[in-house]
Order: sequence, then structure tokens, then C-alpha cells
Amino acid sequence: MTQLEEEFEQAFATMPLIAVLRGITPAEVDPVFDALVDAGITLVEVPLNSPDPLTSIEKLAARRPSGVCIGAGTVLTAADVARLQSAGGDMVVTPNTDPTVIDAAVQSGLIPVIGCLTPTEALIASRHGARVLKIFPASRLGAAYLNDIRAVLPAGSRLLAFGGIGRQEMAEYRLHGADGFGFGTSLYKPGRPAREVGLLARDVVNEWKCLAAANA
Repeated sequence: MTQLEEEFEQAFATMPLIAVLRGITPAEVDPVFDALVDAGITLVEVPLNSPDPLTSIEKLAARRPSGVCIGAGTVLTAADVARLQSAGGDMVVTPNTDPTVIDAAVQSGLIPVIGCLTPTEALIASRHGARVLKIFPASRLGAAYLNDIRAVLPAGSRLLAFGGIGRQEMAEYRLHGADGFGFGTSLYKPGRPAREVGLLARDVVNEWKCLAAANA
């Protein structure tokens, strides 16, 4: 296991929630990031369709504390993977299942978090080296769908529920096997003050801790 893989495993084990900062600007990324980390978030994604996303990722990569991983979301091409690696990012988060992107992430030593919905997509992602699968959009098929798709996946696959999930939905998805979650506009949206983002993050972190304790 590489050092980055070990760091990701530590971050994931600590808090398997990805904060998605879609639309964030380099000017506001530092205070929002600090608020998230203070709340207990260890996985942060800046989607590539945000304003000047690589600058934001570079800033975060240069100042992140130990135990926190930074990634890019909406990664669509192998060239995007190369740019993320140059910016110092750790995670390649995709909305879809593209083997060329997964292969590029694996070859670059980055962590692929691959978007998929169908069993076919999930199995393709797994065969190309993805062990963390982003089930997206999870809310469209409901929490019980996680049980269905897990039945065909390799042992050890981890499923993150993304899309339309808020704090109130976490318990049901956890009951059906979600290993973690991604939060977008329910956590951050452009213009939301960092303090408010931090309070919302604290809510989902505390909810996860309660759910994890109940399942211990």
C-alpha cells in the first residue's frame, strides 16, 4: 500500500463523508475548508466545473493537515487526472464510469472514487481498480438499491451514496449498506458563509458518528 493509499484509508476510516464544494472560488476556499476540517470532515472535493478549480486544489493541497485528503470532482478525462496530480490532489472523483479515467488514476497513484449506477458500471469500475464506488444519483433508486448492487460486487467494495442525500436520509441508506456519503448543496453552495457550512458539516458528522456507534 502506498503512502497516499494509507492516508486515504486513514481519512476514510475517520470520517467517510465527502464534502463537495461545487462552485467554490479560490478566494473563499480556505475559510470553507477550515470550517469543514474543524467540523470533522476529512475528505474534500472541488469539482472541475467550479471557477478556477485547480487553483483551489493547489491551495488546499499546500495547507491541508495530516489525515485530510483533497480531490477533484467531475473528472471526465485522463488529461483531467494529470492536471489534478500536478495540482497536488489525492482523489479522482467522477460522475460516470470511464475505464480510461480509472486507469489514468490508478497509473498516477491517485485514489479513484468512481461514479456508477448500474451493476455493469460498478463491475467495470471494480475490474479497473476502483474500490470506492460513488452510487450516483443514489436517491433516484432508493436506499434498498445498495443491497442489490452490492450483491454482485467484489468483497471489500465500498459504496458511497451521492445525490439527493441529506442528514435526514443518512440512517436509511446506512441501514442498507452505505459505507459513506457525499454531500453537495445540502452542505455547501456558492455564497454560503463558512460558519454556516461548518455548522451543517458538524450535523452530518455527528449523525454519522451516531449511526456508526449504533452499528458497532
